[in-house]
Amino acid sequence: MNLKTTLGQFRILAILEGISWPMLLVTMWLKYAHEMLLPNKIVGMIHGVLFVLFCIWLVLYALKAKWGIGLVALGFLASFFPFGTFIFDAKVLKKENH
Repeated sequence: MNLKTTLGQFRILAILEGISWPMLLVTMWLKYAHEMLLPNKIVGMIHGVLFVLFCIWLVLYALKAKWGIGLVALGFLASFFPFGTFIFDAKVLKKENH
């Protein structure tokens, strides 16, 4: 992955966002089951930033690659499920040649 390209950056964001999702679930469990608030605040903020960046790069890359609205919607939908961005990266982004 070339981090100098929009695609390379987008793929890294997809992976990082995919990692942050299950981490958020773990910290939510810590928050509600054990009243440990700090881990959830930290991971929640990181996850939120990664989610927003993923959505921005989704739009940026979609415009550059001239994707249709269906593929953009699929990418956006993938970000709402744990490991969804991993699947999106493997099935869509990895196959891009830009």
